[in-house]
Amino acid sequence: MDRGSHLPAAAPESSTTKHENSVTAEQPLYSIYSQRQKNFIVFMSGLGGFFSPLSANTYLPSIPVLASSLNVSTSLINLTVTAFLIFQGLAPSFYGDLADMAGRRPAYLVSFVIYIAANIGLALQSSYPALFILRCLQSSGSGGTYALNSGVIADISTTAERGKYMGAAQSGIMLGPAIGPILGGLLAEYLGWRSIFWFLTICGGVYLLVFAVAVPETGRKVVGNGSVPPTTWWSRSVLNELARRKALRETPNLVGTSDKLPARQKLRFPNPLKALLIIGEKDCAVILLYNAIIYASWYTVTANLSNLLEGIYHLNTLQIGLCYVPFGVGAALSIIVNGRVQDWNYARVARANGFTIDKKRGDDLAKFPIEKARIDIVWPFVYVGSLAAIGFGWAAQREVHLSALLILTFLMALFLTACYNSMNLLLVDLYPNSPSTASAANNLTRCLMAAGGSAVIEPMIHAMGLGWAYTLIDMDRDGERSAG
Repeated sequence: MDRGSHLPAAAPESSTTKHENSVTAEQPLYSIYSQRQKNFIVFMSGLGGFFSPLSANTYLPSIPVLASSLNVSTSLINLTVTAFLIFQGLAPSFYGDLADMAGRRPAYLVSFVIYIAANIGLALQSSYPALFILRCLQSSGSGGTYALNSGVIADISTTAERGKYMGAAQSGIMLGPAIGPILGGLLAEYLGWRSIFWFLTICGGVYLLVFAVAVPETGRKVVGNGSVPPTTWWSRSVLNELARRKALRETPNLVGTSDKLPARQKLRFPNPLKALLIIGEKDCAVILLYNAIIYASWYTVTANLSNLLEGIYHLNTLQIGLCYVPFGVGAALSIIVNGRVQDWNYARVARANGFTIDKKRGDDLAKFPIEKARIDIVWPFVYVGSLAAIGFGWAAQREVHLSALLILTFLMALFLTACYNSMNLLLVDLYPNSPSTASAANNLTRCLMAAGGSAVIEPMIHAMGLGWAYTLIDMDRDGERSAG
């Protein structure tokens, strides 16, 4: 890869400043936050990322009920799923630039205010146009957490330990497909579909309150390594200010050890087109395209699963929701285990190259083969995940026992999520100055590809059958891997 446009990695403020491989005692800590503070930040980041997939997946079991209630076809309701994906892809481009410019806190606050307002509207609406528009707004609010999640982890963790933290933070994103359909099925079955949106409103409101009071600003352009006090009210929290003062009293040498910050920038309207600049770089475009294909092939299964289960196995809404559990469990397990495997492989590659790791102050990646460290372990997962997806298509076509389909969906989630997470981790490593924007570019490509996949999968199934439709999709992904 042409690394000059992305690295050096460890110094987030200047493209010409490089960390020395053997760091001196005078160099600042990468992050001053204690382990307990980091754990809390990661937990809140993961919980924030939970809302977008939760909103997407609580909705899926209710598609037949919504179509009947609003007196429209299921095809029209499926269009709201496609629209949700499109805005889920576009929103992080806006929030990513806002977070990299003004900090993580204001981006989170804006996104959740929009999200809560949209859920209130969805709970009260009674027409298809209102449902369509408000689902787009709901996605615009919750979708930003994808980019913000990666940015927060890049703020507080060095590359040597980032896999572990990224896995923990993104486990919330992957739990959505497991918990969402169950909650959606229960709420729709016993309280009606409107209760889904009231539930999301309450959860979003509680999260926003806790976040506003307790979660510190981590953006390195705003607070450096955490020792620089935020200058704007939206970047300050009560608990963060108290913890910062206590840390400075207990460790006086932290004063002045923050990274050298650039001159304070004036706030401007976020530029969502910055994500396109990353997409336009050839080396990163390959990563983004491959990630998008992986996600799209996975989503063609999840988006169409409820229709298949109702049509083939005649399940009710609650039963359909329970059938999404293997997806979420496999994905959550994958992302936690893969994070630790990534840290292990990073250390292995470092030892092989005589590279010294510094988990406290960060590493200079300018001469480190970060691509090899991140994607060496990916390719076996690609083949196993592809075989599981192809097997799913043929198993569904032959109407085999339901347990076979659920095992195959678990395997898909387990292996394909590891591929996706590894590629996303590499992107964050390559863009240390703007990790949220890099994640936004990743999110944009994957969601647009998934939106296209969810729109064409049903016509493909009608034209060639379930088996050949999923075989074609997953052979395309293997063909991309061979070409790469």
